[in-house]
Amino acid sequence: MWIDAHQDIAYNALTFGRDVRLSAYETRQREAGSPTVLVNGEALCGWEEFQRGGIGLIVATLFVMPRRYKTGAWEKLDFATPEEAYRLTRAQVDYYLNLCDQSPDQFCLLRNRAELLEHIGRWQAKPPQFPSHSQPVGLVLSMEGAEGVRDQRELEEWWRAGVRLIGPVWAGTRYCGGMYEGDGFTGEGYRLLEQMAEIGYTLDIAHMNETSALQALDRYEGAVVCSHSNAAALLKDELATRRHLSDRVIRRLAERDGVIGVVPFNRFLRSGWKNHEPREWVTLAHLADHVDHICQVTGSVRHVGLGSDFDGGFGYPAVPLELDTIADLPKLADLLMERGFSEQDLHAISHANWQRILEQTLPA
Repeated sequence: MWIDAHQDIAYNALTFGRDVRLSAYETRQREAGSPTVLVNGEALCGWEEFQRGGIGLIVATLFVMPRRYKTGAWEKLDFATPEEAYRLTRAQVDYYLNLCDQSPDQFCLLRNRAELLEHIGRWQAKPPQFPSHSQPVGLVLSMEGAEGVRDQRELEEWWRAGVRLIGPVWAGTRYCGGMYEGDGFTGEGYRLLEQMAEIGYTLDIAHMNETSALQALDRYEGAVVCSHSNAAALLKDELATRRHLSDRVIRRLAERDGVIGVVPFNRFLRSGWKNHEPREWVTLAHLADHVDHICQVTGSVRHVGLGSDFDGGFGYPAVPLELDTIADLPKLADLLMERGFSEQDLHAISHANWQRILEQTLPA
């Protein structure tokens, strides 16, 4: 079983009309020759691929795009005001609720520890053998960029709606600096952290620049993770120093017993990579390098997992050579085993590390 700590499922559905209940290949046929493929690549994810790849649980995001970063008319979830961000974020919560209500045999929302343990127990007792036997995929909701929170007093409302993780920033917000703009936390950002901790949210430091990440690790009293980032030390461009994690941040996150989800996106694995370049230039060996680097820096396999970000602004062919869809993800485990990782190590990386975080942080 794999736990994937980051997928923009609702964003894809509401922006491009993608139906995650279909297979990735069905979606590719539907979208062949369409502008969606030019913008977002060919689909990597679908329910059948989750079954075949053993993707049992996904941290599913609520993401809205600051209008100043909008790149085309295709973007439908862009905002200019906190009120617009709130409305668009709420629409994504409703999408997930409807998805689980309408297709309970395919998806289920996990809001507390009891639901989590029951779900994982079902997968472990009888793993899917598609197509003869399947299991629903569990979803835990996370907010990527907190602009939908008009005021920190609304955090109780989002908690009741099922949101369990919050990453305050994407590009740069009124709360803190991110990969494109800003520096550290603002006064409003610190107040957001205080209220998040009081309620019990898990803080996601993905997309924070180093200053913001270190401040968050210093100040946040609750659990801290990084859902989808790689090791900046293995990358060379300027964006890497702001988007990905320095060794200093990796060590500090490990001190907080956090987990980092590595991202199988070619541009996050080989600096400057472009879609027209040969796929052979980026392989799963590059992703394994990031896994190994995090383990070396922290001295343990306890702090690394998966955060694919699949279909979140990129798709096929912008993934390592061995991957056609997310169903091919277990090939990473084979490669890590060849490098000397044990079965117990792979158990931790594939799901146990993220499961530990969720068991510790979801309400009873």
